[in-house]
Amino acid sequence: MNKTKIEWCDMTWNPVTGCLHGCEYCYARGIARRFGGYWDEIRLRHCGATREIHDIEKVMYRHTTGKNRCVPVHNVKTAYPFGFDPTFHRYKLDEYKNKSGRTIFVCSMADLFGNWVPDEWIEKVFEACEQAPQHKYIFLTKNPKRYEQFIDKPMPDNMWFGFSQTEEKHIGFSTHESWNVFVSMEPLMCDLSKKAAPEEIKWVIIGAETGNRKDKIIPKLDWIIDIILFCRERNIPVFMKSSLKEIWAEPLIQEFPWRDE
Repeated sequence: MNKTKIEWCDMTWNPVTGCLHGCEYCYARGIARRFGGYWDEIRLRHCGATREIHDIEKVMYRHTTGKNRCVPVHNVKTAYPFGFDPTFHRYKLDEYKNKSGRTIFVCSMADLFGNWVPDEWIEKVFEACEQAPQHKYIFLTKNPKRYEQFIDKPMPDNMWFGFSQTEEKHIGFSTHESWNVFVSMEPLMCDLSKKAAPEEIKWVIIGAETGNRKDKIIPKLDWIIDIILFCRERNIPVFMKSSLKEIWAEPLIQEFPWRDE
């Protein structure tokens, strides 16, 4: 587990890393390339691997001299030995087992529910969560339809299942009645106040795109106000990320759905 600057959790835990969505504003891809085992270009040229999935049992290491990067060398540990290719790090499954209770963002460097992720990876992560019930686990995906694969399985109250809603595209899916479901409107790219279904949503996170992307969209104040009003009418807690500070003149609203626990 790693400490994080993500405001709505205490730690991140990445038993699975990598993603194939290809979002142009993705922060995780840049991190994986920066701290990965070897450059994608070198891998493509010399190793012949591209957009594959990988399953590893032990920590891998990277060569720090820049030579022969395709061969793991016991020099420096790397969390992303295959760059941003989807990778299952089995050795990470129990790394939080003896930690005191925290709020954990599961797979902040991946989409655990992407269509390319094998069922076994998801099941193993769920099993690990169940073996350490002292934590709150937060999942987030751009592919919530994959949740329906587990629709008949009740989930513990300490597990929260979110989906990313950045544009007006309709996202419909079903879950078991016991599930805690939330929506992350980050980066906010339009007025999404009518997209959070009140019968499903128990929490809304709002944030602006960060970084210096050429076509970055700055959220309008009206969009944020509309979402807040929508949530207030339905008693849905709202968490505004610090990326909204320059737009929202008031103190940021940072509520948690477990505030009354």
